[in-house]
Amino acid sequence: MQNNMSHFSLKSLFGAVFLFFAFSFGLKAQDGAKIFKQNCAVCHALTDQKLTGPGLAGVAGRVPKPEAEWLSKWIKNNNTVIASGDAYAKTLVANNGGVDAMSEFEFLSDADLKALVDYVIAPPAAAAPVANATVATEAVEEVKGGIDPLYLLLGAIVILALVLGALRSVRHSLQNSYNRREGKAETPEITFGQEVKQWIGGNRRLVGVFVIIIAFGGMKSCWDACYDLGVYYDWETQKGYHPDQPIKFSHKLHAGDNEIACQYCHNSVEKSKHAGIPTVNVCMNCHKGIQTGPQYGEKEIAKIYAASGFNPKTGVYDAPENPIKWIKVHTLPDHVYFNHSQHVVVGKQECATCHGDVKKMTTVEQKSPLTMKWCIECHRKTEVAMEGNAYYDRMHKALKEKYKGQYDVKFTVEKIGGLECTKCHY
Repeated sequence: MQNNMSHFSLKSLFGAVFLFFAFSFGLKAQDGAKIFKQNCAVCHALTDQKLTGPGLAGVAGRVPKPEAEWLSKWIKNNNTVIASGDAYAKTLVANNGGVDAMSEFEFLSDADLKALVDYVIAPPAAAAPVANATVATEAVEEVKGGIDPLYLLLGAIVILALVLGALRSVRHSLQNSYNRREGKAETPEITFGQEVKQWIGGNRRLVGVFVIIIAFGGMKSCWDACYDLGVYYDWETQKGYHPDQPIKFSHKLHAGDNEIACQYCHNSVEKSKHAGIPTVNVCMNCHKGIQTGPQYGEKEIAKIYAASGFNPKTGVYDAPENPIKWIKVHTLPDHVYFNHSQHVVVGKQECATCHGDVKKMTTVEQKSPLTMKWCIECHRKTEVAMEGNAYYDRMHKALKEKYKGQYDVKFTVEKIGGLECTKCHY
């Protein structure tokens, strides 16, 4: 009787702990409210209120059927939906002045997308709109400040341990009562640690299975967290981050309408790891003569004069200089190495590959997640720019001959060592 009860109690405890681990690992993918607040709430409200994007109240009744499938495709990559010729997608772009400002969320898993779409289609009655980035930040902090699954797990273990202790005491009393009735000697009480040791010794295979499952589950959770580093934990490195700058500089006006090349202002992008922030002298190259802007008049240009110490009335630099404190939008962790010249000059990548179509942005925002997963996927699909490079021409010719008839060789960055850890981490 004692062994059976001991076996049952400990088996129940380990089973409950295992199920709780499994539940905890699955929480992240199913929390539609959290995903919405982290990725969508800056631009969309769940009511009819229009923020940067349209209000989402009744969105299921407006989009093509099947609604959930269409919304999932639109959220994951709206440009693909537009390119497919979808009539409703074209209407959305037309209603937004012909500009597609919607971010892409390809980093979201299918489970995340389903949870997000279900939440948008049928949000809780208490869900309120987030009007701006400040409120959105507070919303994310509120989500972060919720109950950590680890604390829930520890609490469950404590409760189960207390219940198990009580059951052991009851079992021991019943066992001795039975022994006295049968005229047998009373069974001495053993400690919980001794009982656990006995149970493990008699159930080694089951314990081994639990250890392997929990270990692999923990490793997967850590890997997923590293893979999406920069998406969930730091608001300032999230897609959609677009802070107000000290001077209202419009990239749409300068790079789009006036067709000023990115390299004119970010002149170190082709010869340095950094693209560089333009000095005020670069601004003054044009604005010494252009003193009035089409949107803000003289107000914003006057800030450039104040920074450079320029007096527009006398045309002389006779005032103190005041550096412009621009706010950085695209940020990578300190342990990540990224070289702009390597990508722009050697890799022949356009700025829009990472930064989005800046020519259409009034306020620059982070369009790509910039996570390790995103970079790896880009290296896997981007072919090496070999044309005009004698080294690559030689290598390409030799490899084509070597593997002729064996492989359909596609020379992506991955194939030439683009996924080696030391290429990006040092």
